[in-house]
Amino acid sequence: MDLLPDVMVAPTGARRMKREHSALPVTIAEIVKTAAACHAAGAEGLHAHVRDAEGKHTLDAGLYRELLAEMARAVPDMRVQITTEAAGIYSPEEQVRVVREVCPRGVSAALRELTAGDDIGLARDFYHWALGEGIVVQHILYGVDDVARLAELVKEGVVPSGGLAVLFVIGSYTGGSGDGDGLASFLGNMDVLGSDVEWAACAFGRDEIRVLAEAWDWGGKCRIGFENNLLRENGHIAVSNEERVHALIEEIK
Repeated sequence: MDLLPDVMVAPTGARRMKREHSALPVTIAEIVKTAAACHAAGAEGLHAHVRDAEGKHTLDAGLYRELLAEMARAVPDMRVQITTEAAGIYSPEEQVRVVREVCPRGVSAALRELTAGDDIGLARDFYHWALGEGIVVQHILYGVDDVARLAELVKEGVVPSGGLAVLFVIGSYTGGSGDGDGLASFLGNMDVLGSDVEWAACAFGRDEIRVLAEAWDWGGKCRIGFENNLLRENGHIAVSNEERVHALIEEIK
């Protein structure tokens, strides 16, 4: 089986709030309902964030376990990936702890966040433990400097070699897909990771589907959803996450 699904939906994220879009799923029930609709529209995987009682981002192991149990009941064929996103709140130790407590099938982890501390051994132990547990770690890369850093960590044995899974993040909340390193920059530098790497892309702003279609044409996989973008290509607000999934599927398949 591939390390990553062809299309993954990221319906919530860590930062957007319900006031920005009424269809943003924040409760467990809402996330599961949205995931089921997105699966029916063609998404094979869910990139999941959970929120606390106030609707704020949390790395709560109990909530993640509850979400995974509900997903296994309601959408058993959909692969679920949790996140360790720090969001300016959580330390590397706390990020590692939630994965060890939940032991999910897949997790996304920002390379620059997990290696931010003075003790690189924490990251080394985590990456090798995850490999032993059969957990797919998708390394989140925000720029080509992260690509080079990941290659260095593989060479140093901090990250296990072979079977790498990465996500190229195109753009930002403030600048859309045109802010920062573009897809061409990532692809032009990824040879340092070797040939045994599965990659996907996500993109901010109204150019989301254009960027993802380009990634698909270059052999990559796609992550789409309200975490990164609320807009249709014409600049109008999208109705739902499943609408965005359907639009992407229509474009690439």
